[in-house]
Amino acid sequence: MTYLDDGVLRHLRSVVDLPDLSATRYEVIREIGRGGMGTVYLAHDRDLDRDVALKVLNAPDPTGDLRRRLVAEARHLARLEHPGIVPVHDVGHLPDERVFYVMRHVKGVRLDAWRRRASGLTHVLRVFRSLCEVVAFAHAEGVIHRDLKPENILVGPFGEVLVLDWGIAKRLRGQATEDDPRPPHAPAVTTRDEPSATADVGRTLPGSIIGTPTWMAPEQARGETASLDERTDVYGLGAILYFLLAGRAPFDEATSRERILERVMREEPAPLRQIDRIIPKPLAAICAKAMARARDARYASAAELASDVDMYQEGRPVTAHREGPIGAASRVLSRYRAVVLMILAYLVMRAVMLLI
Repeated sequence: MTYLDDGVLRHLRSVVDLPDLSATRYEVIREIGRGGMGTVYLAHDRDLDRDVALKVLNAPDPTGDLRRRLVAEARHLARLEHPGIVPVHDVGHLPDERVFYVMRHVKGVRLDAWRRRASGLTHVLRVFRSLCEVVAFAHAEGVIHRDLKPENILVGPFGEVLVLDWGIAKRLRGQATEDDPRPPHAPAVTTRDEPSATADVGRTLPGSIIGTPTWMAPEQARGETASLDERTDVYGLGAILYFLLAGRAPFDEATSRERILERVMREEPAPLRQIDRIIPKPLAAICAKAMARARDARYASAAELASDVDMYQEGRPVTAHREGPIGAASRVLSRYRAVVLMILAYLVMRAVMLLI
């Protein structure tokens, strides 16, 4: 009897797991990412002679729920035409009825890895500001992401920021109803378990908790799906800013999911300046306002949050922080440092000339 070593077994297992794309124009190259619902592969488009990213459901979906969610994700992406959102090229189904969609293959590093080698606060805030712009655009189109976290943010080689994984995105303001959830050319099979073409594909049942606990807003942790809005993503942006400034997540990711959810609902994260006194007070205040447990206390939108970050970078007072006279004087001196130094130099020269 011949035994296969572990390396051969792993290779055979990976080959068996590859999707059957024989009926499509795509060829699988390798796996590049895997999540709870789908796996993303690097593939080659034979017709256009280019590499693409292809996302396919991990397993057959008898109820059709995952299929509808993946198609809804593809449609969200197709409608969100922005440089910070990966465009969708194609959607279809495999011989085993699993749905897939094809998008541009993007290059870059995840935000959590990028942060470890970021060159200074200015660079960090520039990337965060770009992230806010992408999220603000999605909100303007009536879509919230609901799973903003460093692992879903990609920073490209030229500093471009891309927001990935819109699998649990939600349409707002009565726009949750999708069109026919079947992808083009998919078999028109209807069962009693499958909603009609006008069903709410993106809806999550009340009380359902979806997302990543460490980064989710308190109302999301409580399962209040009907009340989620732009401010839910604002909290996620605040949690990402917390990570960028402190170098760690707002809550310990090593504990159980249940414990993290409990802490998110009941506790505030450790104050940023308690972690690092070097963090400027205005930035700590911006982060605290974005992550306020009460939704009404947060920024009303990602654009409003970005505006406060701009104010800080320009040396102007931010809405989240009430500064005293000393703080205001320090800010003005910092903003006009070159002018102040020139005036001081002039005064010193005049004093020297008077003494000669």
